[in-house]
Parts: sequence; C-alpha cells; structure tokens
Amino acid sequence: MNKTQLTPQELAQYFDHTQLKAYAEASDFMKLCEESMENGFKMVAINSAPVKLCKALLKGSKVHVGAAIGFPLGQTNISVKKYETLEAIADGADEIDYVINISQLKGKNYDYIEKEMDEIVKACRNTGRISKVIFENCYLTNQEKEELCRIALNIKPDFIKTSTGFGTGGATKEDIKLMKSIVKDKIQIKAAGGIRTLADALTMIDLGVNRIGSTASVSIIEELKDSL
Repeated sequence: MNKTQLTPQELAQYFDHTQLKAYAEASDFMKLCEESMENGFKMVAINSAPVKLCKALLKGSKVHVGAAIGFPLGQTNISVKKYETLEAIADGADEIDYVINISQLKGKNYDYIEKEMDEIVKACRNTGRISKVIFENCYLTNQEKEELCRIALNIKPDFIKTSTGFGTGGATKEDIKLMKSIVKDKIQIKAAGGIRTLADALTMIDLGVNRIGSTASVSIIEELKDSL
C-alpha cells in the first residue's frame, strides 16, 4: 500500500466506526450514523440492542450495520451467542463480530472453540452476512493466537480480529504480523483497539489489515485531508 495514494474515500472504506459504550444514547447513535454516511465508512460497530435503530438511521446508504456478539467478555454459551447472532441478523445486522470464549481457549478446549466458531460463522454464511472472530489478543499467549488462527483456517470466517478495545490492550504490529503469517490472504484481518491517529491506521494497513475498528475514524480522515 502506497500511503500517498490513499484518498480520504479509500481510507474511509477501511473503517468500522465504533460506538460500544454501555451508556450510549439515541443521540449518540444518530451521530455515529450521520458521521458514517458523511465520511463513507464501511460499517457502524455497535452492540446488538441498537441494531434496528441504526439500520433505520442508515436506510438508503451503503454503510453496513455490525453487531458485537458476546461483547466484550465472550463469556456466554454457544447457544446464547448463536441466538444473539440470529436476533441481530433479524434486526438488520449485515456483519457480526463475536468474542471467543477465552476461558475455554485457556483450558485448551479447542473443540469447543471450533464448534463455537463453526456455529456462528455458519449462521452468518447461511444468511449472507459477514463474520468476524474477535481474539482479544491482550489476554493470549502467542501459542493461543496461533491455535486460533489454525482453527479459523479450518472454519473460514470472513475476518479474524485483534481486540474488543475493552481489554487491557489493543491492536499491535506484532499481533498483526503473527496473524498474517498464519492465515496469509485466506482470511481477512481486522485491527481494533488503540487506533487513534492517521499514522496508526496507515501502519495497520501497510501490515495487511483489511478493516479497522475505531472511535477516532472521523479525526483520522480529517488528518488525512489536512495532509493533502
């Protein structure tokens, strides 16, 4: 990626513009959707409850609605995550970002992790929705990250994702390099957590990410416009 050739419109298509705060109000979602339409962001990233509202606010636009499932801890059963996924899809979600069960991964219960991923990815694939698997790398060893990548190569979600942005750390260059070294171009990568400047975003894009989750999407686009 040649940084100098990225237009604001092209950069905007990398962004999942994010509002996941527990205390977000209707006015916050209105602002989120307005900013996403004005800037041409790829998606709004929200919890599953306001999906119907944001779908209505974005009616007629190309901006996707993305629902966070099992967010932010991932500590619900597979059946609960699948139900939440299907409810979000019924409400209009175009994309699903779900958090893995980190406790099961730590316990080396890889069959559980694979079944969970399979159930949710199938629910998305069967309804024509995009699936993203959130690893929450800040809590994982490199071996655990590698194991998740290998499971993902078997199940084939659309994306694997670094972080929720609610953990103790976000996207890092080292994690992107590790994930990319295993999945290569077979699965897309989403970087999220701590990406707040144009330099942050361009670094992630240069490392090969296909999507970026950020609350600072607007200021990053403005920073690029100011630099042109």
